[in-house]
Amino acid sequence: MSDHRTQIGRWYRHSRWARKARNQLRSKPLCAICERAGVVMPAEIADHVIPHKGDYKLFWFGQLQSLCKHHHDGTKKQLENAGYVRDIGDDGYPIDGAHPFNAKLTSCASPRR
Repeated sequence: MSDHRTQIGRWYRHSRWARKARNQLRSKPLCAICERAGVVMPAEIADHVIPHKGDYKLFWFGQLQSLCKHHHDGTKKQLENAGYVRDIGDDGYPIDGAHPFNAKLTSCASPRR
């Protein structure tokens, strides 16, 4: 494991982080993504809204949100890694406007020159 990853691991094991995460979940006990969709789901994870990527200031002072494990490990990770979410709507099409499929639709709809 690199020194960088070791340091980040220490931050997550620190009692200061445990208090910060516990306070976040106490003040916002529901998953933020579920809530936006009209679903009531208890949150389990205090998540950094802006990924800290090892930045000390973002880790300790960045804004947090409460997420359920499903959204933290799925939706949020997809967004961070790919820049869009792969979730599919009831109509069978990707729901995220940034999904490459939707970008193709937008470019096809524009007038040709």
